[in-house]
This record gives sequence, structure tokens and C-alpha cells, in this order.
Amino acid sequence: LHPPCLPPPYCQPLCQPFGPDDGWQVYTSAQAPDGKCLCTAVIPVQGTCSRDLRSRQLRQLMEKVQNISQSMEVLDLRTYRDLQYVRNTESLMKGLDSRLKVATESQKSLNTKSFQELKDKMTELLPLIPVLDQYKMDTKMIVQLKEEVRNVSGSLLAIQEEMGAYDYEELQQRVLVLEARLHACMQKLGCGRLTGVSNPITIRASGSRFGSWMTDTMAPSADSRVWYMDGYYKGRRVLEFRTLNDFITGQNFVQHLLPHPWAGTGHVVFNGSLYYNKYQSNIVVKYHFRSRSVLVQRSLNAAGYNNTFPYSWGGFSDIDFMVDENGLWAVYTTNQNAGNIVVSKVDPQTLEILRSWDTGYPKRSAGESFMICGTLYVTNSHLAGAKIYFAYYTNTSSYEYTDIPFHNQYSHISMLDYNPRERVLYTWNNGHQVVYNVTLFHVIKTSGEL
Repeated sequence: LHPPCLPPPYCQPLCQPFGPDDGWQVYTSAQAPDGKCLCTAVIPVQGTCSRDLRSRQLRQLMEKVQNISQSMEVLDLRTYRDLQYVRNTESLMKGLDSRLKVATESQKSLNTKSFQELKDKMTELLPLIPVLDQYKMDTKMIVQLKEEVRNVSGSLLAIQEEMGAYDYEELQQRVLVLEARLHACMQKLGCGRLTGVSNPITIRASGSRFGSWMTDTMAPSADSRVWYMDGYYKGRRVLEFRTLNDFITGQNFVQHLLPHPWAGTGHVVFNGSLYYNKYQSNIVVKYHFRSRSVLVQRSLNAAGYNNTFPYSWGGFSDIDFMVDENGLWAVYTTNQNAGNIVVSKVDPQTLEILRSWDTGYPKRSAGESFMICGTLYVTNSHLAGAKIYFAYYTNTSSYEYTDIPFHNQYSHISMLDYNPRERVLYTWNNGHQVVYNVTLFHVIKTSGEL
């Protein structure tokens, strides 16, 4: 059998590209007397060639639909869990309403203080009514999205049987629309205020006491590459692991050698590029992994560096990049801000500062910090017994003191970052790479906006 889309003759290499991943099963290869290459193979069931342009486009579209379907399942599970919580809260609210009615009818049996407490509790629970209504609407929307995914999947299967019977551009556009709607839905349901942090989950114990590790917050769900940067200063070696499992086993990685050494551990990978602080300077760098080149670097004006304004653990942690649902941020401080934490929204293309906020919180008193949904959360220590102690809301330029505990299992945190794609905190804790799940709660306004 001489398959129709084999490359020019050299028999062994010619037959090698065909394997289980392409649908072909190759058994033997030989050269005929006239010089032609002969391959013994089983043709795919569909009778299509994987190297055909349309087949490749179809496979890519099917992978996109599969990713959407998986994300829908995660979203469905999360919505169901949150809806159960709201339903339980609704029952509590109804019970309190009954108590309030009884109290209103027989005020003499209550003193003024207890009556006022009941009223205050009811007032506090009133915002949950629009939350419940919104969750019901979101559930209907998710059902509709799932049906649309099924329709696209059905179309793809039909095309697989009759190649060329569908307009690929139109099909691709439908998938893009679905992805956009899914992203918007997940953004809406995912954002909110931090209310809790899970117990730590240790992924691996490796490297020195200080370092950082991360995944790309903008990568599709099928991309599970892990980046690993051991040490907090003068380092230039970044390891890129193919999957999380490869990172756990320490296998299948490539090495990137940065043109400039880094300072601190506040690095992030965002949309295929590494953002980091250049050693002994307030210059921030955007390094593109695929091209292995620096795309842009810029001085962060007046920002302290070289342990001028680090976190309490030191380690040249003056400038800390972060990514949340709203994009790229830089956390640092200046002499003009008297050492208080400054939060700046950063343009990921140019590294220009778009807007800044002075939080009023002294950076040297902070153990670590991270951004979720435009809110900066600060820990009061990097040692055992630490808790999330302070929150600054950029949307209202206001702050509050919090009391959210989390278990600092290895007693020395030198990196703490939120990943909005996975909704977890990544931590480097005394030579251990650890993650925490987070619980977010959001109150939806009567207008339906977050």
C-alpha cells in the first residue's frame, strides 16, 4: 500500500510519520526494484489523510470543542455547588423572616437590643435575594451553552464522514463565539471576594529554600506546562516542564537561559511570556518563550529595588508581578509613598503603567501578597501562624482588615500567587511547591452587574 499523502521517497522516514496518533498503523516498509517505497499499513476508518489541511483544521476544531465541553463540566459543577449554598441561605433567610414577624407582633417579649439585632441580621441577608435570582438565570444560560456545544460537536462528526461538506470558516467562527461566551460566563461566576483558603496540597519538594513556580494564566485548558525558577537573585535558568505530572517526576523539560538575571520571586507567565524584575535595577522585562527573546523592557519609575522595599522575608522581593481576572499587575513601593504598597495596572504589551493605587499598607510589614478580581490581599507574615490580614479594593480605592487563616505548613513562604485560570494559590514554601484552593463569594447587584 502506498498511502496518497506520503512525503518524497526515503522508505523508513517515509513510513515513520504514520502512527496511532494519525490514525495509521504501520507494520513494515520496503523498497521496490523500481525505487518506489512500499508501506504495509492499515488505513484509518474514516479514510482520510491526517496531513490534509482540512483534516488538520477539523482536528483542531474538535480539540477546541472538547476543551469547551470540559470547561462547561467544571462550570456546571461549580454553579451547582454555589446554587446549593444559596438555597440553604434562602431557607435561613426565610426562618429569620418568620422570627422577625413574631417579634414584630409581640415586641413586649423582646428587649430593644435583641430586636435590633434581628433587624440588622435581616438587613445583612437582603442582598442574597438578587444573588439567588442571578444564579437561577446563570443555570439556564449554562444549559443553553451545553446544548450549543452538543450541536457543534454533532456538526463536526457529520463533517468527519463527509469531508469538505461544510464551510470551515463559519464553523471556526461558531467555536470562537462559544469560547467568548464561556469565558464571559466563567468570569461572571468566578469573581468575588476571598472568604476562605483550603488546606495546603504539596505538589513537590525540590530546589532551595526560595524560588517560584507557575503555569500560564492565559493558556488553554489543555496546556498544563509548568515553569520553575529556583532561587531569588542572579538566576537566569528557567525550566519548562511539559505537564504537571512531568514537573512532579522532574522529567521532560526544556531549559530557557534568560539574557538578564532576575531579582526576587515575583515572576509570572502570562500569554506565553515571562514578566520579571531585572537584578539590581527597577527595570521590568518581558521575555517571550517561543522566540527566546526579550520583547520589551522598561524602568518602573521611582520603584525601590535591591532590598530597598522588600516583603518581610527579604530576598530582593521589591517588585512583584501578579495576574488575576483583570489582567497584569505590579506591586512595589517608592520613597514618595513612604514605603507603602503601590498597586499598578500594567499594559502587558508595552509594560506601561495604566493606573496606580497607594494602599497605605507598609510593604516591609507584609509577608506576601496576591491579586484576585482586582483586590490585593496581604499576609501579615511569611512564617508559621500567618493569615490574610489586609485587603485593598482597587474598584473602590478602599481597604479593610481581614482575618482569613491559612495553614503555612512549612513555615517560610517566599512566593504566593493566584492563578485565575485554575482558581488556586501557587506557593513556594521552604523548598516545597504547594497549592491552595480558594473560596470566593460575590454579591450581585440588583442591576445584574458584578
